[in-house]
Amino acid sequence: MRHAFITAGSKGLGRKVAEEFLKKGNFVTVNYRSDLEAVEEMRALFSHYEEQLLFVQGDVTRKEDLLRMIDLSLQKFGRIDFLINNAGPYVFRRKKLAEYSDEEWYDMIEGNLSAVFHLFKKVVPIMREQRFGKIITYGFQGAESAPGWLHRSAFSAAKVGLVSLTKSIAIEEAEYGITANMICPGNIIGEMKEATIESSRKIKDASTPIGRSGTGEDIARLISFLCEENSDMITGAIIEVTGGANVIHRFNS
Repeated sequence: MRHAFITAGSKGLGRKVAEEFLKKGNFVTVNYRSDLEAVEEMRALFSHYEEQLLFVQGDVTRKEDLLRMIDLSLQKFGRIDFLINNAGPYVFRRKKLAEYSDEEWYDMIEGNLSAVFHLFKKVVPIMREQRFGKIITYGFQGAESAPGWLHRSAFSAAKVGLVSLTKSIAIEEAEYGITANMICPGNIIGEMKEATIESSRKIKDASTPIGRSGTGEDIARLISFLCEENSDMITGAIIEVTGGANVIHRFNS
C-alpha cells in the first residue's frame, strides 16, 4: 500500500483529497494545526479506515513541526509516496502590501513556499530510494504568468515562487521516478470545498461559465489522477481547475 502525507487535511479541500486516497486503499497521514473538532469529526466519518489513517498536529510555518510530522508518519507507515501540500496560509482581510505586518508577510512566505522546501528536503531521499514519488503543490489562477493580485500580494508572491520551485523539482527529480505538479483551484468556497460534483450540478452558479461551482471532489479527482503510476509523463505542469471563471480579476479579491 502506498502512503499519502497531506497538509491541512482535516477539513475543506484537504479532507476531500484524503477521502479519495483512503477510498483507493492508501495509507493517509493528515496534518492539522489546531482544529480538534474537525479531526474528531473526520475520525468518526472515516472510522472504517482507522488502520489506514494517522492524524498529526503541527504548524506548517514551523520547520521543526514539519520534520517531526514526517518522522511520525514514517514510524507508522514506513514510506511516503505522495506529498500533498494542501495547506496555504492566507490573510483574509483585504489590504495592500504596504499595510502588511512583518509577521503576516513571513507567515505567507513560510507557510506557502518554505514549507514545501522543508517537506521536500525531508521526503526526497525516501522517494529517491523508492524510485517513486508524487509531489503536488497548490497555486492560483494565472500563477504561472506571475500576475499581480490586488489585496493578495504576499500570498500571490509566495505561490508564484512555488510555481518555479515545482517546475525545478520536476526537472531535477525526474530521473528518480519523482513527479511534481501544481493545481490551481478556482473559486471553491464554503461547503463546496467538501462537496461532490453531483451535488454542485444541482446548484446553478452564474459566476462560473461552466454553470456550476467547483468542488473538493474536482480537486481530489485531479490529484488522484496525477498520483497514478501511469501519470508519470505529466510533471512540471500547472493545471487550472476554474470552470472558466476569471477568479483573480472578476472578483477583485
